[in-house]
Amino acid sequence: MSSSNKKIDDYKRIEFLRNEINKHNILYYVYDNPVIDDHAYDALMKELIALESKYPDSVNSYSPTQRVGGSPVSYFKNIKHSIPMLSLNNAFNIKEVESFDQRMMKYIDQYKFDSNINKYFCELKLDGLAINIRYINGILEYASTRGNGLIGEDVTSNIRTIKSIPLKLSGTPPKILEVRGEVIMEYNDFHKLNQYQISIGNKPFVNTRNATAGTIRNFDPNITYQRSLKFFAYGCGLIENNDKFYVSSVDDQCNLLNWLSSFGIPVNVKYSSYANTIDELINFHKKAYDLRRNLPYAIDGVVYKINSLELQNKIGFSSRAPKFSIAHKFLAEEAITKLWKIEFQISRTGIVTPVAKLEPIFVGGVNISSATLHNENEIIRKDIKIGDFVIVRRAGDVIPEVVGPVLNLRNKVEDFHMLNFCPICKSKIVKFTGENVYRCTGKLFCKAQLVQQLLHASSRNALNIVGLGEKIISQLVNKNIVKSITDIFNLSLENLIQLDRVSNKLAEKILLSIKKSKNTSLNKLLFALGIEHIGEHISKELSKKFNNLDDIISAKEEELLSVNCIGKVAKESILTFFSIPENIKIVKELEKNGVVISKISNKILKNSIFKDKIIVLTGKIENLSRVEVENIVNNLGGRVNNSISKNTSYLIYGNNYGEKFYKADQLGIKKIYYKDFLKMI
Repeated sequence: MSSSNKKIDDYKRIEFLRNEINKHNILYYVYDNPVIDDHAYDALMKELIALESKYPDSVNSYSPTQRVGGSPVSYFKNIKHSIPMLSLNNAFNIKEVESFDQRMMKYIDQYKFDSNINKYFCELKLDGLAINIRYINGILEYASTRGNGLIGEDVTSNIRTIKSIPLKLSGTPPKILEVRGEVIMEYNDFHKLNQYQISIGNKPFVNTRNATAGTIRNFDPNITYQRSLKFFAYGCGLIENNDKFYVSSVDDQCNLLNWLSSFGIPVNVKYSSYANTIDELINFHKKAYDLRRNLPYAIDGVVYKINSLELQNKIGFSSRAPKFSIAHKFLAEEAITKLWKIEFQISRTGIVTPVAKLEPIFVGGVNISSATLHNENEIIRKDIKIGDFVIVRRAGDVIPEVVGPVLNLRNKVEDFHMLNFCPICKSKIVKFTGENVYRCTGKLFCKAQLVQQLLHASSRNALNIVGLGEKIISQLVNKNIVKSITDIFNLSLENLIQLDRVSNKLAEKILLSIKKSKNTSLNKLLFALGIEHIGEHISKELSKKFNNLDDIISAKEEELLSVNCIGKVAKESILTFFSIPENIKIVKELEKNGVVISKISNKILKNSIFKDKIIVLTGKIENLSRVEVENIVNNLGGRVNNSISKNTSYLIYGNNYGEKFYKADQLGIKKIYYKDFLKMI
């Protein structure tokens, strides 16, 4: 076969693979009916990546390989909506729904429509972020947020990473099609995201809606790609075909959604229903209220729409909302009860949270006797005092909230005062500059924090003690075998095998990992201590300035502030941490228990070609773990990233490398085989 014929065949294969992968994406995300397993899907993707790497000119914007690749941006551009993207009017009670129905009946009579045939279409109101996606000739052109209804933000690079959103539509869509819908995050993915947020020292998201909005509106599409989002269409914006408005057989809301689905666009019609009467509308609302406890995603109400698209167009819009539709929201239930006292909880991360102890009251389907007051600022802002009658609110599955006091019932009350010392370990309670919360300073020995502290210290980027997970650590703490991090290094086989589900083999594996972890670097040990506001990066900067922990313990303010990236808050955290004698005692005991800081690991080799470079790793590197390779790169002054982009300086690869290897070819990034890398250092 000639080279030209081979190229033609390869190009045909590329197009076939793209269509095949897109077909399987639709089967999985739209119809929930996969016909191949993950291994077969990955094989198709791997083959496509290899062929596109061989023929870079073949790559186009809608290839499944191009979902991620955009660089971080510093701001979002504005996009003007072709047709205003309006909000819905809300109804909070039956009377408001009845008023809506009466208005619709007047329109039905005015325009002589049959009111007995599927008058309304009822849908779940997903609690996420509204998005407008424009397709031109079936190719995703851009995506934007609602914004103020007239102008939204360009979030195209982030929307492209959502696997349920097709980059190229199937079938024969109109020339211009604007799809409007909701981006959501399911509860399981939300839980995983918050676990990750906590593990890296970031604040968890409050709810799925905030997590979704924060993910779509972050400036790095690689972050969006790592978080699992889904999209469901609920309508359209502009539809044009050959410079004329697109005309089709679609005549009602249900058919519109099915029409969108025919192009591979996900829709959420599983629980939708028709309705003709007020009773049917209210019954749908009640069913949705009960249903939401079993849904994998959040809903905050239901939406009623005139089903006929022709009648929708005749009824039209007000300046802020469609007249033919309304959102029937779920009510937040409220009640009044007495706040007897305020107690304090110490979280796993040391945050001191005031908790209202209430006279038991039934709200939102449950008995409530306590509710978080969040922090001192919230108590002051709401003017809550001990002895007040307070309004307590609970909406659905949301935790109970004290809304505020009933001032006309106030009598014989006491002011709130924050604790000075931790009720668990008696350590000092402090409030760091710029924070709203108070914290217990006994991080290394406070029993309320010990499990989380040890889990952090054992983590991959700290001491990397393999096998020492949360369940094992919890047992060790609860049985008083471990009272601080130093006790980890004195664990015996007998200590471990007495725990539930710990075999001899697992215990030996943990002990071996503990032994290995004793030889560490200053930055790893610093990070393992879990000092507030001292993450991996600052730990590395400190290890460049200071040779050992003693130097850091005795450092003056001006010495700390001279370290790159250390400001007032980080300086304050370090000084506070080492002002506590018990913390210093524990740190000193680590050395007695065999923890050794490798001297060479604290000094960056001069004139290293990896200094200030961004490195990405792929494949298996013999005799070295990924963490060990990362340590080497860090000690050479480089930084390891998980994802590859045009900003990557080098790709270090081992055996059985992945798609990053081919991506490096596409981006023109220098690749270094791991054996060559080891020779270079």
